Amino acid sequence: QVQLVESGGGLVQAGDSLRLSCVASGIREHYYGIGWFRQAPGKEREGVSCIGNTDGSTYYSDSVKGRFTISIDNAKNTVYLQMNDLKPEDTAVYYCAADVLGGRCSVFGGTLPAGAMNYWGKGTLVNVSS
Repeated sequence: QVQLVESGGGLVQAGDSLRLSCVASGIREHYYGIGWFRQAPGKEREGVSCIGNTDGSTYYSDSVKGRFTISIDNAKNTVYLQMNDLKPEDTAVYYCAADVLGGRCSVFGGTLPAGAMNYWGKGTLVNVSS
């Protein structure tokens, strides 16, 4: 049983920072991609960031590049998303997701497709006020 549990969301003001955490358990594959998606009301789920657990390769969407940083602590089985200079448009439910079949993060056409992910957490809400 693969489980992904997110934490760290909250209500903040524009310009503030948050650090999301995702604790993963039950992943048997040695190589996989794990990262973050977000979904705001009325919008499609958007791939935000991803990292390969072994090779350390990363992906960032254009909207967060330079502000967000993804990292992984394999000893703690935990993935982090450091979010700096938060903006109201970052408001969304953030989901941790893992691709255990591809061996690493799958990026197509410059985007991170939700369909490539095999497991999902339940999400944590980030609400950025203006």
